[in-house]
Amino acid sequence: MALKKVLLELDEEGKYDVTPVVWVHDYQLLVASTHIRQKVEEEGLRCKIAFFLHIPFPSWDIMRLFPWDDAVLQGMLACDMVGFHIEDYCLNFIDCCSRRLGWRVDRNRMLIEVAGRTVHIKALPIGIPYDRFVQLAESSPKVIKDETEKIILGVDRLDYTKGLVHRVKAFERLLEKHPEYIEKVTFLQISVPSRTDVKEYKQLKEEMDQLIGRINGQFSKPNWSPIRYIYGCVSQEELAAFYRDSAVALVTPLRDGMNLVAKEYVACQIREPGVLILSPFAGAGGSMHEALVVNPYEIEEVADTIARALQMPLEEREVRMTQLRRREQQMDVSHWMSSFLSAMGALRCDGDLEEEDLLTTRMRPLTLEDFDQYLNNHVQGASKLALILDYDGTLAHLAAHPDLAIMPPETKRVLERLANMPDINIAVISGRSLENVIKMVGIEGVTYAGSHGLEILHPDGTKFVHPVPVEYAEKLRNLLRALQDEVCRDGAWVENKGVLLTYHYRETPHALREDIVRRAAAIFRRAGFEPHKAQLAIEAKPPVKWDQGRASIHILRTMYGVDWSERVRIIYAGNEDAMQTLQGIACTFRVDSSPAVRSAANFRLAGPDAVLTMLRWVEKQMNRRSPRATPRASPMLGRSPVTSRLHSPQSTDCLNGLNGGTHLDSLHSQMSFEDEDEGKLSPRPQSLFPGKGIKTIVKTVHRADDEVLNKAV
Repeated sequence: MALKKVLLELDEEGKYDVTPVVWVHDYQLLVASTHIRQKVEEEGLRCKIAFFLHIPFPSWDIMRLFPWDDAVLQGMLACDMVGFHIEDYCLNFIDCCSRRLGWRVDRNRMLIEVAGRTVHIKALPIGIPYDRFVQLAESSPKVIKDETEKIILGVDRLDYTKGLVHRVKAFERLLEKHPEYIEKVTFLQISVPSRTDVKEYKQLKEEMDQLIGRINGQFSKPNWSPIRYIYGCVSQEELAAFYRDSAVALVTPLRDGMNLVAKEYVACQIREPGVLILSPFAGAGGSMHEALVVNPYEIEEVADTIARALQMPLEEREVRMTQLRRREQQMDVSHWMSSFLSAMGALRCDGDLEEEDLLTTRMRPLTLEDFDQYLNNHVQGASKLALILDYDGTLAHLAAHPDLAIMPPETKRVLERLANMPDINIAVISGRSLENVIKMVGIEGVTYAGSHGLEILHPDGTKFVHPVPVEYAEKLRNLLRALQDEVCRDGAWVENKGVLLTYHYRETPHALREDIVRRAAAIFRRAGFEPHKAQLAIEAKPPVKWDQGRASIHILRTMYGVDWSERVRIIYAGNEDAMQTLQGIACTFRVDSSPAVRSAANFRLAGPDAVLTMLRWVEKQMNRRSPRATPRASPMLGRSPVTSRLHSPQSTDCLNGLNGGTHLDSLHSQMSFEDEDEGKLSPRPQSLFPGKGIKTIVKTVHRADDEVLNKAV
């Protein structure tokens, strides 16, 4: 990677005292920053990433039509700063990020929070090399011989966004309304060929040729044609001369990023000043106030504006052009570049920020008021509320080892209080084994779902176990042995969760990850498993049509039946499978420190701290509705915690399990298998939760639908 080489060389030679800047330009590289950030973070390199878009950024109504809108937005948000020509484009981008991705935004300060980072959005209008065009205008020979003839000039690529057809029709209308300009005014249109192999551009050229031919045929005189049309390129010297000697410049695109033609025309007006007619749909229209601004779609209005420009007295033209020239001289391309780099230089890495810097350069901390915006309308009018939450990365921060991912004490206290409220039901769904997720959360009155919902235990002791094929256990054993023998090294290890198996490579050095992941994935496939990517891990799942999404629906139907949408509101935070299933049913939050992931979530949260704020908001809302409820009795009270055991392979790398898994030899006692003859589930030999004074018998019935499958007697 060339970037890595340059950054390493600079670092080794001590050539920089500040963080280097990688500056990416324009729409061809919209997603490049995603890959740059990924590589930089993997290699531990130090740099800041910036992006500038040289075209307009669309509004949400347009952007949402684009099939790859998520990838484009995520690619741009991989940067530390994103620049646009004008503020309108900035606000469009911020709105799209909020509505499509669900990230928290600050429209006033133009900031976006992305997985704990703050992305700065800046309006930085680009300029031109002003002095260069002045020099060209001073040195270029005359190209218009008849000084009595007034030239109306248009310079564009032959592109449908430039409004060329509308412009020619407006000139035709001028001649119809003002025949006195016949033989006095000529429209010179320079069209630079563009995308000549594209069907739409070929059609545009044909339409222009026919339209100009018709108008010239109608109005031409023996020594005069109303339109001179140059289809091709002209030199900079010729262009500067055309700019200098034209009485009017028509810059009327239907949509344009900035349009530097308007600025180049102004720079070359070194003699008797002309008049600039400008579309408000060009970025330049927002700052070049002294131009005559006209809607290019209003052909009649454009014709009248051209007539006004031709009749404008010298005194007014001088005032307008003087102001335009002064501004463009001050805000030239060098000013634009230095402004952008200065803004990037002012951004410092989080580790370098003082407390006061954090207040001014970072998004303010997430507050309860933010969730007023997210959830007020959602929960309004509901009598009950269901919270469905993932564990790792949602309730607890991700850690080097699963057993180290401890839920913060304050999160547990808030969950305990919520679990005791009669109008709230809580479910925790995890890829961990059922026993382990119960142990890690440890709160009574909660529905627990382990192994991505394959095992579910309700607060009343009712239990659901999804069946898996009989041959699955043997295949899982073979996969475990193969992983141990071939790739359980360099910090990688295997966690056996009973019905699931997870290969972890979080502690593997970055330089070795690509190879070891590729080899591990090949082993998964060889053993008959489709590798499922997790957080720096690969999972083996049973070949059943069941995931956290279907488990969530099962839990909700168990709690409320089928017809509950009017009285119950659902809030979900966690796994993407459930996010897609619950889309339109629940208000969903993607909790992720890795932003470059396509999500069906309504909103995104940076991590478990943000989830805690959400839980506090829920508690506050429920406390307003009714006085604090007395704790609910639970059949799980007094039961001893379940201790899980990690499979202990011979490889030393696989011995760092820290009590995080379950021995494969006990697999049959922890899983339910289909009986080949009866097609039923074998009952478990004993309850998973034996407690003093409480006798619980769990009977499991094999049903493939979402009815309540387990009954406690």
